[in-house]
Amino acid sequence: MSEYTEISERLAQLPDADLLAVIRTATAGRAALAPVHEAAANMPAETGHVHTHPDVSPVTEIDATHDSAPIVAPSGQVGAVSSVPPVPGSAALPETGGYSAGGVPTFESVRDKVEQRYGTAQGMGELDRQTPAGRSADEQWQAREDAARERLEQIRKSLRDNEDE
Repeated sequence: MSEYTEISERLAQLPDADLLAVIRTATAGRAALAPVHEAAANMPAETGHVHTHPDVSPVTEIDATHDSAPIVAPSGQVGAVSSVPPVPGSAALPETGGYSAGGVPTFESVRDKVEQRYGTAQGMGELDRQTPAGRSADEQWQAREDAARERLEQIRKSLRDNEDE
């Protein structure tokens, strides 16, 4: 055992009045422990456990007949319903409306939603291109692409001409 462990064990065996005297002596003249020394100096020596602070209450006694804390399901879910899908081949819970009994969306329902959103996005893109504003934007895009391609070709040609010289 270490020296501090032995000292701690011996201090724990002292009566309250003796321990209070040791604390007063050990903290005397130490600036960092001044609050501890003051608290120990204000405690009467004849009583070992005095509450000088009004917010401190005595230790609560635990009744041995009191029930222990309720057991919480490992998943943390109310009603011990697991959100983990059943193992393939085991008895599966009935599915309703694209959700399992545990409230988890099924793979098929998620796939259907993704496909529906993808189809909607494609359709909206097609409709946008058919409007006058959409056609105008496509024409502007194409004109910019052509101008950029032409400018890139000019730069490449000028670089080739510089290498030849």
